[in-house]
Amino acid sequence: MDAWLHLLRLGDPGLTLPAAAGLTAWLLASRAWRMAFWWSLLFAAAICLAGITKIAFLGWGGGWQGMGYKALSGHATGATALFPMLLTLLLQRAGARARALGAMAGLGLGALVAAALVAGGEHSWAEALAGWCAGAAASLGALRLGGTLAPLRPLGAVLAFALVFVAAAWLMQSVHLGYWMIKAARLLSGNEHVFNLHSD
Repeated sequence: MDAWLHLLRLGDPGLTLPAAAGLTAWLLASRAWRMAFWWSLLFAAAICLAGITKIAFLGWGGGWQGMGYKALSGHATGATALFPMLLTLLLQRAGARARALGAMAGLGLGALVAAALVAGGEHSWAEALAGWCAGAAASLGALRLGGTLAPLRPLGAVLAFALVFVAAAWLMQSVHLGYWMIKAARLLSGNEHVFNLHSD
């Protein structure tokens, strides 16, 4: 069970959001403007979609009872969006085949996070799969639309990644996403009590 818990941490917003911000800084430092634009846009869209589905369920309920679906898994979305891009960039100098293998490995890692969520009882298979699909669409879409990457600048890119990652991780310690989603659900729905995302 400990292995599953470690996999769950790979999808934690406290890791995926700072890492995504760091990757944007990495791309900008390398002057990969087009890739930085598509990556940041599609990653943000996938994370916002997961958040919107959670707020919608918290405020109004619904979902598909037969499938156990309430909202997209944010952990599966974040991990599957992040790791294909991260591994592709790390293998940038190793050639096209290595980059493709890196992207596939990232998708596989996202699938393992999704499986850990189901095994740990955190999400249904439908919620984990929906999150995986949203994350895969973001990462593969960015790699497709971002065009061919020029040779990255390793020193400046790594420094930019590290600085932004540390700053974003520090900020995330004071941002309680669950609290703000509940506040938003109450405000938008007008309901005093929210529906429970984690009820059986």
